[in-house]
Amino acid sequence: MIMEGRHHYPVRIYYEDTDAGGIVYHANYLRFAERARTEMLRDCGVPHAELTDDHGLMFVVRRVRIDYRRPALLDDLLTVVTRVESMGAASAELEQRVEGPEGELRALLRIGLACVKIDDQKPARVPDRWKEALDELSRSGTSPVPTLGEQ
Repeated sequence: MIMEGRHHYPVRIYYEDTDAGGIVYHANYLRFAERARTEMLRDCGVPHAELTDDHGLMFVVRRVRIDYRRPALLDDLLTVVTRVESMGAASAELEQRVEGPEGELRALLRIGLACVKIDDQKPARVPDRWKEALDELSRSGTSPVPTLGEQ
């Protein structure tokens, strides 16, 4: 769901998501964020299959930074809130907040994506329709989201 320039994706925490201490295993936040990005693209009308099948391109993660704030536990219902910070010719910068049921910040991720050709992995321009869809999402929100190191 898209609201105020941000995509909201619900995530329920299952036993398989937790570690021996009963909290969400740290690497699983990357899985949650990936699913949220995929659904964001679909909800913006530009699904991954179109990029790969019609253009021979894909987005790859080139940089990730995660700031863990509070643990998530079994059966928690979280929301991954994704915001497009900027779009380049062949790249995108995203911020993803993993929030608890009351909006409390559990983890904050900064994701750098690169658009590459599938056949040779070389950088490629993001197709215009995709760039327009993601630019529109980034412009549609007005309230700032705290960045890493804030809040």
